[in-house]
Amino acid sequence: MTQARNKRSLTIARHRTSVSLEEPFWTALADIAKAQGKSIASLVSEIDKGRSERTDEESLSAAIRLYVLERLQAKREVP
Repeated sequence: MTQARNKRSLTIARHRTSVSLEEPFWTALADIAKAQGKSIASLVSEIDKGRSERTDEESLSAAIRLYVLERLQAKREVP
């Protein structure tokens, strides 16, 4: 069964944008932001900057999902 996406509005780079993610991604993103002492909007802004430097073809939602996945995989690798 597919989980419904949850759309939220954020301000990044001084403009409002909406991002649709499944709730587990929002939860993981919030946990990562909290662990780094940042707001979700601040963390998403950093992810957006990194995405812009790599390619414009990747959606912001996809970039966030990949970021969360990378962080969770890195966390697993730490003994």
